[in-house]
Amino acid sequence: MKAVVQTGYGSADVFELKEIDRPVVEENDVLIRVHAAALHAGDYFAMRGEPYLVRMSAGWPKPKDYVPGYDVAGRVETVGKNVTQFQPGDEVYGACQRTCAEYVCAGEDKFAPKPANLTFEQAAAVPTSAVAALHGLRDAGKVQPGQKVLINGASGGVGTFAVQIAKAFGAEVTGVCSPRNVDLVRSIGADHVIDYTQEDFTQTGQRYDLILDNVANRSFSDCRRALTPQGTLLPNSGHSGLGYIIKALVRSAFVRQQGRPYLAIPNNEDLVVLKELIEAGKITPVIDRTYPLSETPEAFRYLNEGHARGKVVITVRGADH
Repeated sequence: MKAVVQTGYGSADVFELKEIDRPVVEENDVLIRVHAAALHAGDYFAMRGEPYLVRMSAGWPKPKDYVPGYDVAGRVETVGKNVTQFQPGDEVYGACQRTCAEYVCAGEDKFAPKPANLTFEQAAAVPTSAVAALHGLRDAGKVQPGQKVLINGASGGVGTFAVQIAKAFGAEVTGVCSPRNVDLVRSIGADHVIDYTQEDFTQTGQRYDLILDNVANRSFSDCRRALTPQGTLLPNSGHSGLGYIIKALVRSAFVRQQGRPYLAIPNNEDLVVLKELIEAGKITPVIDRTYPLSETPEAFRYLNEGHARGKVVITVRGADH
């Protein structure tokens, strides 16, 4: 099968399209014929090999047959003898390793039925980023109807889902973004949109019950000024530097308003929750650009620019739609 293989660490030049063996299906596994995959921050960190901790999974001192990608949508090709949830031909979406390839294989708990109202490309854009938003708002932030929620970095992969999920939970949502993304953030349901080049959300006098920080471009003390006395600042650890995460962890032990960074790992249960929200019309994935599998390096170059709106998706051309 064709797959994108990472041959080193650094720029997008480390990716090559190669022929590799198809994954072997174990008794608890599902083999998926990939129709689409999506990229996120973890793929970018793995490309660079920074922080060095990512090299524990990708390979040291250089990647060892590492295939990028975690998000996927496609059709079930084969199932292991112990699999009960799926059968060949089922349309699924989920998160596992090595998704920038024609086939991926993982345990059945990594997948859920694809939302019926989404294309494969749209479905592939959901898992990692939407679960990060869901865990931050529902689990770590415990958002309640009527609360005021601010999403810093509202136009990115996690941010676009966070705006919509917070609205689905009944919150009053303010999104912070660049001027070119104001209309986008408003279109996905934000009640208020702040152009960060024109206004500083920490200086407006408005107070929020929860701030979900996806960009870590303001100090903790600045952000706390924008919180209610019982409010919480919640760093999204998947989009923050290691130093920022360590500071947030330390401060969370001593500062009441400082939430702990969290790490969201997609699972079947959360994917089903998202599927229901999507099919109810409460969440629509935002896709900036799509690239064929052979142009995955170009997708990483675009992601590296840091201006993607929503998600960057890889379409696997070999899949029959």
